[in-house]
Amino acid sequence: MTLASHYTGTQCAISFELFPPKTEAGMDSLCDNVRRLTEFQPSFFTCTYGAGGSTREKTLQVLQKVRQITDAPVASHLTCVGATVEQLENYLAEAQEQQTDYIVALRGDPPQGTDQFVAVEGGLKYANELVELIRAKYSSYGIAVAGYPETHQEAVDAQTDLENLKRKVDAGADLVITQLFYDNVDFFRFRDRCEQAGINVPIIPGILPVTNFKQAQRIASMCKANIPASLQQAMTENDDPAGQFEIGVEHARKQTLDLVEQGVPGIHYYVLNKSEAAAALLDGTQLASAAR
Repeated sequence: MTLASHYTGTQCAISFELFPPKTEAGMDSLCDNVRRLTEFQPSFFTCTYGAGGSTREKTLQVLQKVRQITDAPVASHLTCVGATVEQLENYLAEAQEQQTDYIVALRGDPPQGTDQFVAVEGGLKYANELVELIRAKYSSYGIAVAGYPETHQEAVDAQTDLENLKRKVDAGADLVITQLFYDNVDFFRFRDRCEQAGINVPIIPGILPVTNFKQAQRIASMCKANIPASLQQAMTENDDPAGQFEIGVEHARKQTLDLVEQGVPGIHYYVLNKSEAAAALLDGTQLASAAR
């Protein structure tokens, strides 16, 4: 099944993002959570890797585990950070041998301790170059790229950021998965601008439920995502972990219902290797009903 074809029906498709755990216990927990998430019949699972490619091999191990649990397609993240073209091609070949279906093609963040991305000698500078490489050498892969409703933190301005996104799509990307956001207005504005710019692939919103306010603040600050004042106030007035979980899940649930109402073709959930929040916000919705 092609990546874009997940978004051609009338039902809103869902997908989940994982990351490589550091311990065997973490891997066992991840597998338990994947089993729970498969109850919602996701279109696919994705898996990230650590800064500078530090967990690339573990990413493929995670995807192998996922394939043992479910027949859903799997996607590996791949960035240009710290890798030559030869190394990128070797990874793509290995991922293909392990039956990885899709690639989430990213430039990647600058290595820790630096504030500017610098390509290694023999490497790539931009995500559109990575998309071009995949299309030229491994055309069987479906390719997703990242979009930024609130503008990438390194972009000069929103228009430049949109032009960069169009280059990635024109290079051969099948769809755009957005960075997390907490106000749907930001997503709808971004979607409209993509349409006006001639970006005609599916634009898939990325949702991260706020279940721990301090953690959410840290993640949001890294990607410059705005946390609405009403959500901040509700969280700060309730420092009980169970209360914060409930508030965050309800906010993400409202986001989900509104996005579905507005006709998004799919939603990508950043689940942080856990299933409780995603299951709680999806249970009882049209999405969960369709999955049963």
